[in-house]
Amino acid sequence: MLEIKPIQSKSIQKALCEKCSISYIEDAFAYSTYDGDCFLGMSQFTIESGYALIKNLASADGVEDFEAMFILGRAVLNFIDLCSVSTAKIKKDASEERLARAIGFKRGEDGEYLPLSLIGMFDAKCPSHK
Repeated sequence: MLEIKPIQSKSIQKALCEKCSISYIEDAFAYSTYDGDCFLGMSQFTIESGYALIKNLASADGVEDFEAMFILGRAVLNFIDLCSVSTAKIKKDASEERLARAIGFKRGEDGEYLPLSLIGMFDAKCPSHK
């Protein structure tokens, strides 16, 4: 069964970053996804003044599970929304483009991802998110 959960320990966060071949970010929040005991991937993100920034949305080395990573990405966005932060950004190299687009991000003319409004995304009150 797929499970998405926050990473509570910085030592575990660091170890999981190594399994995804990404840099550990000490001041970042982190979420992980598992299928039973099998680690599938993780995300690190920060909450800044007025927005959240997804720094990584990465699969574990050798793992390809798009659906699990999609659910992880949406869970991260939902957590950000529950923190009363209404805008999310994602680093250009945080994930593969297909995944970033699937969770809601779009690229601007300069190639960078545009900020994503979370208003109504998780409460079905916004017509563009139904």
